[in-house]
Amino acid sequence: MKEIKAKIFIIEDEKSISKLISMYLEKENMNTSEFQTAEEALEQLKSSNIPDLIILDLNLPGMSGFDFLERFRKDNKKTPVIIVSARDADEDIIQGLGGGADDFVTKPFSPRVLVARVKAALNRHLLLATPAEECINFGEYTLLLNSCVLKKGTKKIPLSTKEYEVLEYIIKNAGVSLSPEKIYNDVWKVPFGDITAVAVYIQRLRKKLESDNSKIEYIRTDFGKGYSFNKSTIK
Repeated sequence: MKEIKAKIFIIEDEKSISKLISMYLEKENMNTSEFQTAEEALEQLKSSNIPDLIILDLNLPGMSGFDFLERFRKDNKKTPVIIVSARDADEDIIQGLGGGADDFVTKPFSPRVLVARVKAALNRHLLLATPAEECINFGEYTLLLNSCVLKKGTKKIPLSTKEYEVLEYIIKNAGVSLSPEKIYNDVWKVPFGDITAVAVYIQRLRKKLESDNSKIEYIRTDFGKGYSFNKSTIK
């Protein structure tokens, strides 16, 4: 799979500084776009060309970095912004961070340190953008619903696609007696078929879940009704 490079906007009117930042970021396998004015960057943003991170100078010709940040944050609350500026007064730092910047780096700066700050901001952004894994814990097991994985402690228990679907279905209906017909209709979602497949998959799951098949703990047989998942095992 082709690696997706982070896209960085550098808004800096001093070309030597902009080129230096770009060179160090490109060495770290990032794509950079350089802008000498905030207006140029805003024009690019209008075309939905949203970067993964913005490096922003404050002293710019025309629109200031503070004004750009205010405009940008009205439409985008998430993309990290790192201010890189010679303005190092407490008031400027407070205004920058209070206006929505994620970090403030004063000039002169170490390019390597700036790259490290860029990486840290990108990692934080990625963690916030990634939804937490929804899971169901029962007994010694964890069913990871986003990644469709069953684990016993840290060990992954191999499941076929249909085994996972049957297990997830009965767990989400824990405590309810489900007939083979009901399970087949809701999981297989076909009008006609062999419902004996349900019993086959239940037996497969029991072999993987139960340490003692003579004492069923998780997937119970409700005689005359069907199957039910033991709700008391869910934490």
